[in-house]
Amino acid sequence: MPAATPTPVPFQRFLDAHRDLVWRYLAGMVGAVDADDCFQETFLAALRAYPELRPGSNERAWVLTIAHRKALDHLRGRGRRAVPTDTVPDVPHHDPPPGEDAIWVRVRALPPKQRAALTLRYAGDLTHAEVALALGTSEEAARRSAHEGLKTLRAQEAAR
Repeated sequence: MPAATPTPVPFQRFLDAHRDLVWRYLAGMVGAVDADDCFQETFLAALRAYPELRPGSNERAWVLTIAHRKALDHLRGRGRRAVPTDTVPDVPHHDPPPGEDAIWVRVRALPPKQRAALTLRYAGDLTHAEVALALGTSEEAARRSAHEGLKTLRAQEAAR
């Protein structure tokens, strides 16, 4: 008799276990306003792929990889979408939206690899190895991207 493969937990339990982490990651990547849409897209994609998830897989890194790709898709699409506004200011301003921490605005301005590495590492609380897995890169490259992102943020802070 062949060995039985372990049955994955019901998807609702999987969602309950990872939703806060995924939402924090997405809020750090795309902002709190757009995080909800990316969150839904992430878990719809995860629901479709969940039955094929191999037993023993790192579920947290797997779902954050999906979230990372959805965030990148969203960020790439921003340039193609119109941004609604009530009025156009005479002078542009770069204040963060109400209720949004200015550090995350600066993180989102980083190059994509640095932004993703920092957000996965600190908002997602992943190890450098898990960040590398989520980004499809080496652990050293993930560590370097996070380091360069922190270095840029510190230099910006020192210049203020």
